[in-house]
Amino acid sequence: MPASSCTPPESAAAPLTPGVAALPATVPFVAPDAIERQRGSPLRLRLGANESAFGTSPRAQRAMRSAVERVAWYADPESFDLRVRLAAFHGAAMGNIVVGAGIDDLLGLVVRAFVAPGRNVVASFGSYPTFAYHVSGYGAALHHVPYRDDGFNDLERLAALAHRVGATLVYLANPDNPTGTGYPASRVDAFLDALPPRSLLVLDEAYCEFAPEHGRAPIDADDARVIRMRTFSKLHGMAGARIGYAVTAKATIDAFEKIRLHFGVSLPAQAGALASLDDAEFQERVIDGVNAGRSEYVTMARGLGLSTLPSQTNFVAIDLGRSDLARAARAALLARGVFVRMPMVAPIDRCIRVTVGTPPERALFAEVFREVLDELRSG
Repeated sequence: MPASSCTPPESAAAPLTPGVAALPATVPFVAPDAIERQRGSPLRLRLGANESAFGTSPRAQRAMRSAVERVAWYADPESFDLRVRLAAFHGAAMGNIVVGAGIDDLLGLVVRAFVAPGRNVVASFGSYPTFAYHVSGYGAALHHVPYRDDGFNDLERLAALAHRVGATLVYLANPDNPTGTGYPASRVDAFLDALPPRSLLVLDEAYCEFAPEHGRAPIDADDARVIRMRTFSKLHGMAGARIGYAVTAKATIDAFEKIRLHFGVSLPAQAGALASLDDAEFQERVIDGVNAGRSEYVTMARGLGLSTLPSQTNFVAIDLGRSDLARAARAALLARGVFVRMPMVAPIDRCIRVTVGTPPERALFAEVFREVLDELRSG
């Protein structure tokens, strides 16, 4: 059969929007699966994507297995039971909460609702790239402030820039990805108060349960100036299930209801998240395991003559002092089958970012990392 009878000729295809046509062909991350395909062999250690090394709650696993028996049905598009439970957890109303397919999905929802060509957005330079990916796709201007040399977001400069450009959105991850640093709730509240009245703070709290406050600091769910985003990918170990949620004022949630993908969160994901919320014992075990692993990485780095950025997440940024050394270390680790990532812009590109693994994974990483450092230092 002639090709023309199956597909229209290229010249007849609908044109892309000018904004999308002008974008470079890029994705926020190269997945570890893609790296394995490029390598032609499996990775020995998968410590670059900040997946939980401590698994998923047994309760959540049972709930998801049970839900699979009903997977021929559509999931509840309102995520009603889960939103009721989350509302109780946060002392909010169900109307303050929207559930999505992870924070990446929710970031896209926020950008779609508030960003348009000609609007300005502010973020730290080198912060979570998926946010920038969404912003670029909708044609807004993204303005950046460098991280401080100590790896912290520069809150004063971010607020000043938001005033200077009249930012519609200001993005902050707290605790931060990729540095791991974090501010207490009082500093974030002061930062929010310092923003322009019409700026919306997009507060990515994916790692908040690993911070000293354990994500339990009270929040004002009716504050329309801020959207708080949380996930089941990290503490709950459900990254592959793709489920997260946002908490904000009801008027903003109502706007999201106009445009969100209503069947975007699967039935097993909703069931697993609901069950995991009630497994406090599992959550504490994961937090304890992460705390132990972070301390172990800090001790290891010191023993190798290196420092680390203070982490409130399930990963540690190890400071190698120079960006060229960090890049060489990342490449040498990957050549040995160890997947880690690194920030890509100064001043934080002198670090490599390593997920807290299980005790055997940490021991193997320490062994391979020492080999890599010895090789780089002797060369």
